[in-house]
Parts: sequence; C-alpha cells; structure tokens
Amino acid sequence: MNAPPPAASSGPDLRDIHLPPEPSWWPPAPGWWLLAVLALALLLAGIWWWRRYRRALRQRRQVLRELDRLAQQHQRDGDAAALAGELHQLLRRVARRHDALAVQQRGDAWRQTLARVPVDAATLERLLALDQQIYRAPTAFDHAAAIAAVRRWLQLALKPAAWKPVATERADA
Repeated sequence: MNAPPPAASSGPDLRDIHLPPEPSWWPPAPGWWLLAVLALALLLAGIWWWRRYRRALRQRRQVLRELDRLAQQHQRDGDAAALAGELHQLLRRVARRHDALAVQQRGDAWRQTLARVPVDAATLERLLALDQQIYRAPTAFDHAAAIAAVRRWLQLALKPAAWKPVATERADA
C-alpha cells in the first residue's frame, strides 16, 4: 500500500515553545523591602545606643577624673574644708542629673536623695558628714575615707539604672 501524500497544512507554522525571560532583580519583592527597612532600623538603633553608651562612659570618666584631681589637689595643699566643699559640690552636680531639686536640698531630703543610690550605711554617713564638715571649724577629717565613699557613690550614681525611684509621699487627707 502506498502512503498517502502529506496533507497540505491549512494552519500556521508552529515554532518551538519559548520560556519567558528571567524576572528582573529590580524592583525587589515587598518582603525584601521590609527586610531592608528592618535592617536599617536596627542599624540606626544600634548606632544610637552605642553613641549614648559612649557619652555616658565619657561622662563617668570625666567625673571620676575630677574626683582624682580633687584628691591630688588636697595632697598638695592639705585644705580639708576646701576638699569637703568640692566633694560636696561634685555630689550635688551628679545628683542633679536625676533630681533637679538636689541642689537645694538639706537635711533629710538630701539624705533621701543620696540614699536613692544603693550604698551601705557607712558610706551614706560619710557623704552626709561632708555637708557638716564644710561649716565646722577645722577638725580631724578622714579625707581618704571621704574620697573612697564619694567614689563608691559616684560609680553607682553615674549608672542611671542604679537609682531607686523617688518615694512618693502618701497624701493622708
């Protein structure tokens, strides 16, 4: 038997199947945009935290250097009243960062402000003795113990997390 002749095609000539082009890398999918924004936010927060930490560290070092300078000055001139006054002013300046009224406080209010930093009772008493030492006639003054007490208090006070919250007074009406 003879094969029938090829039929004349009545339709278009078909070409081979072509795949669509690869997707472009730009613009990225919404998930990548979200990831980029999150990474940028984390980077900015990290930079902010790092700068804040460095500033606080610089301030701590500056205050402790000032304390060392006061101790060296006392070794040179031996003026106990001047040392007590300068140490007292240093305490008030640091306390003012956490309590604006610290520069005006006297007596029990000043004790409460100093006690907001968790130090032992002996350290607290030495700090309170500085206030009295300023106004007394020259007496025996343990400057090494006073400087050590101020240093202990300052090392804790210069860390904002160490401060206890202000005790609010109850209004008994």
